Amino acid sequence: MQAVPGVGAGGGRRSGYRRGVPSADHDLGPQDLGDPAHARRRLRRDRSPEHAEPSRFIPHVQGLRAIAVLLVVLYHFWPGRLPGGYVGVDVFFVISGFLITGHLMREIDATGGVRLAQFWARRARRLLPASLLVLLFCALCVMSPYLMPTSALPGEVREILASTFYVENWYLALNSADYLNHAGSPTTVQHYWSLSLEEQFYVMWPLLMLLAAWIAVKWARGRRRQVVVLTLGIVSIASFVFCVVFTLTNPAPAYFVTFGRMWEFGLGAMIALVPALRVRNAWASFVLGWGGILALVYTAFRFDAQTPFPGYAALLPALGAAAIIAASNTDRWWYPTRILSVRPAQFVGDISYSLYLWHWPLIIIAPSVPFWGLSIYHRVALLAICFVLAWLTKRFVEDPVRRWKALTRRPARVTLWASLAAMVVVAGTAGAAWAVNAPAYQRGVEAIQELRADPPACFGAASVLDPSCADTDFGDTILPAPGFAGVDQPADEQCFMQLNDARAYECEFGSDAADAPRIALIGDSHAYQLLSTFQRMADENGWHLITFFKGACPWNTTPISSAGAFGAACGEWREAVGEKLADLDLDAVFTASLATTPFSSAGYDSSFDAAVTGYRNAWKQFTDRGIPVVTVVDNPTWETDPNKCLRTRDAAECTGARAEVLHEDPVKTAATGTEGVSLLDFTDVYCDDTTCFPVVGGANIYRDQDHLTVTFVDTLAPEYTAALQAVLAGSRD
Repeated sequence: MQAVPGVGAGGGRRSGYRRGVPSADHDLGPQDLGDPAHARRRLRRDRSPEHAEPSRFIPHVQGLRAIAVLLVVLYHFWPGRLPGGYVGVDVFFVISGFLITGHLMREIDATGGVRLAQFWARRARRLLPASLLVLLFCALCVMSPYLMPTSALPGEVREILASTFYVENWYLALNSADYLNHAGSPTTVQHYWSLSLEEQFYVMWPLLMLLAAWIAVKWARGRRRQVVVLTLGIVSIASFVFCVVFTLTNPAPAYFVTFGRMWEFGLGAMIALVPALRVRNAWASFVLGWGGILALVYTAFRFDAQTPFPGYAALLPALGAAAIIAASNTDRWWYPTRILSVRPAQFVGDISYSLYLWHWPLIIIAPSVPFWGLSIYHRVALLAICFVLAWLTKRFVEDPVRRWKALTRRPARVTLWASLAAMVVVAGTAGAAWAVNAPAYQRGVEAIQELRADPPACFGAASVLDPSCADTDFGDTILPAPGFAGVDQPADEQCFMQLNDARAYECEFGSDAADAPRIALIGDSHAYQLLSTFQRMADENGWHLITFFKGACPWNTTPISSAGAFGAACGEWREAVGEKLADLDLDAVFTASLATTPFSSAGYDSSFDAAVTGYRNAWKQFTDRGIPVVTVVDNPTWETDPNKCLRTRDAAECTGARAEVLHEDPVKTAATGTEGVSLLDFTDVYCDDTTCFPVVGGANIYRDQDHLTVTFVDTLAPEYTAALQAVLAGSRD
């Protein structure tokens, strides 16, 4: 993510080049592009660009860096309070484009080229020490089953490796991870996507500028700056168009794809390259600077997970950041350029890189640390620890390595080879984490399979629903173990349509007999969580099971409120599935859905009323044909995965207030009194009058904050079976 302090920032620090540096890396492409000889001086061979001209330090840009990192960090600590804080990353991209482009252009103007190996070596000395230190820390934490759940091991190792070699953004894009949807289980290094993207920028941008400068010398009479501006402008416009289109058509990977973010770097680059964009007029600078700050404040509080992002929405924070950078007048103390230059802002800006690196792993790991609570006081304490670690890393890792003469006085290739060696060490540590824990991981998988096949008597929901189990006491038993509940989920992932996949994909299980009762299981991920149990029920009862699942898309006729491709794909999927269901001869339908799904309230008094009407209309498509519908009230939704608490505390300490985790479900209102619809309600299994529990009858209920373990769903199988058998018997009468 980093528009790093140390690239044109930080009082007294040195920039990475000097006027008159000759090009030496001839094997890396066109670099000496014909500047007059008097514009070039020779740099001593024993001196690296670390000893070159003084940095063009811009205090208010350092302060903007502080705003950016605080937006991201506070968003991650309190996402509900600052729902759009993720725009801080976009601010960093604009800053990086401004600073790096300015440095590269000055070197091109002075020497006709860029010493690419030196440039990349400086980036490595600046960025890799702190980055690899945090990755090494994460790898060691993953190695310890006391700090990270064993179920997270495969994902953690893969993403640490991707982050080490700066391809984390592509890993997430290719796996269609939704960064704004916290319902998943993010790894300790997921935030490295932005660092990966920025490193790719550092590789591509100087090559692009060199190509433009070469074209200028070859065909534009040496007008390097004009051709560079034109080239970067064209690339930025193309990038923005791609970003908008890709966000609408494929939003999950669009968040991470490199080219979709290049325009933000380009926006900063234009301010660096076009002097007229740097406003020095007092009032214009005042208005521009404060306007930029207001734009960032607005987006931080008004944007949220439902905002189609990046897309056109990213223009507002990016333009806000650009406006603050462009505002250059410092005449009055109340100008933003002066306010952002105060000592506290400069300090936070100075440690912003390390603060960004440390905060996310600590947020992920802290709940698993014994005796570390989840209260507001613990969060504030953790935030303070992040600042301390960031300062220590800046003071004892970043600065010393960046200035280490063993590297700065040697050829650039020494730094680059040393960097590669350090990356291999981190990758090897991540591999060792897998090797050490792989046997335990396999044993955990086998233990879950054995538990499903032969659960204890009165286990799970039976301890509440079966009167004969009233006196059963499971003591401290929690199965599956909290460190392994995350993998206890249905295996047939091909049956589940992700994100903007609108295919009406059906899976079929159970009996193929011609007279077998045909049952459809339809809905979102809360219907999908029932799949393994329903497969077993179909096998045991001779049913033919047909399934249709799509993430975040309940079986409902009311559109969801998500804009763009998500909402459109949900509507397309419903229509396509409806056409298929109309041609199916079904005996019963079972639906389930997330209670907190956001529905469009257009035409209704509230989103809740819209959802109720939508469910009734969706079910009516079946009941009008004489097909009975069975549905179920949703389970509680927790703020965070209860297993994080269960791993280090007694189950009695990990309960949740019923009023906070159990949400009013429109399914219950819609089903009540609706002919042809049967309602199951297991609220009394999950909760008593005031409290909801993460463990019932020795069974671990949740695999994350709102999805049930297959092991627990299996304990509800008798209730599901009885309800379906009842409606099947009624439909035959």
